[in-house]
Amino acid sequence: MRIYLDNNATTPLADKVRKEIIKVSAECGNPSSPHSFGNRTRNIVEKSRIKISELLGCHPDRIIFTSGGTEANNLALFGAVASFKGKHIVTSVIEHPTVINSVRHLQHSGFNVSWVDVDKNARVNPDDVLSSLRDGTAMVTIMYANNEVGTIEPLQEIVEGVRNFSDKIVIHTDAVQALGKVDFNIDDLGVDMASFSAHKINGPRGIGALYIRDGINLNSIFKGGHQEKGIRPGTENVVGIAGFARAAELAAGDMRISVRKMQRLKERLKKGLFEKISGLRLNGDWRQALPNTLNVSFPNVESDSLIMMLDMEGIAVSSGSACLSGKEGASHVLKAMGVDPVPAGGSVRFSLSKDNTEKEIDYVIEKTAAAAERISKHSGRVK
Repeated sequence: MRIYLDNNATTPLADKVRKEIIKVSAECGNPSSPHSFGNRTRNIVEKSRIKISELLGCHPDRIIFTSGGTEANNLALFGAVASFKGKHIVTSVIEHPTVINSVRHLQHSGFNVSWVDVDKNARVNPDDVLSSLRDGTAMVTIMYANNEVGTIEPLQEIVEGVRNFSDKIVIHTDAVQALGKVDFNIDDLGVDMASFSAHKINGPRGIGALYIRDGINLNSIFKGGHQEKGIRPGTENVVGIAGFARAAELAAGDMRISVRKMQRLKERLKKGLFEKISGLRLNGDWRQALPNTLNVSFPNVESDSLIMMLDMEGIAVSSGSACLSGKEGASHVLKAMGVDPVPAGGSVRFSLSKDNTEKEIDYVIEKTAAAAERISKHSGRVK
């Protein structure tokens, strides 16, 4: 049996998306070409933009295609710098590495940065964000949902507070994990920019998007042609864009049903693990959380050993962000939450999908409990 529970890292390509990719691969030319082949391909790109905008709840013109979430985050932060009058940025300590490392680069380039802490559930306090604002604040960037522990941040409250302070501060959110799992309308949310990635919703890898609110000036971080309004030059990844659009259609069509199913499976997994394994710690906010994400710390168990043993049983899980895989030390998210570094070393993230089954979850519970017991006994730390 093979069971995939690492969907926050990437999701399997949906069959209908694969078929769309194959179809478009046989048809497309260069969307910038003036002939009929180019026009037909341009039509694929623009129709795809409309489909994705329907999932996001915005005008299609507000979407710029990128190579993924990393580029979207970089484009948002570095592309907005030229229009900044102030030199101060507010962000949280639990952001995805693409945001953290981009902000650090800006910090080294002369920007002042306020790093907002989180509580024990990885939740940002809106008051802490607002108290960090000052006359020179140019940008606030707070993720919508955390990729490691699944906590959904109070973004709406943060946006409203920032707007009351000043309507000139640019607000960005990394919404990569929220797409397809959280029901939201990006225009109503009120952010200026938001980053997305197709491979988190059963779409292809190598394609993403940046939402840019009307009136926000963004410079390209690349030099090239006119594509994507000159903000993201280069020949569009038409096949990827079409796959993204098909994945967005599927996500929008069954999101409420899939969210309920993932939540039910997550609750079954949590209940089973806590019944069979003593001393477990739940990491993250259980109520305000992604429906598919369960992060647990195991006592006297190293996560690498547990992940390896589960892999031998056909179960794929992870210890956190795929972008930090292989790095030594506890997760920066768990550290920020104040999780004890010893059990934090034995933290595992289970990220489910709508395609998982109760039978699979029961198998995971059984094998995880058995593996944790073997590792714990072998370590010699069990009394």
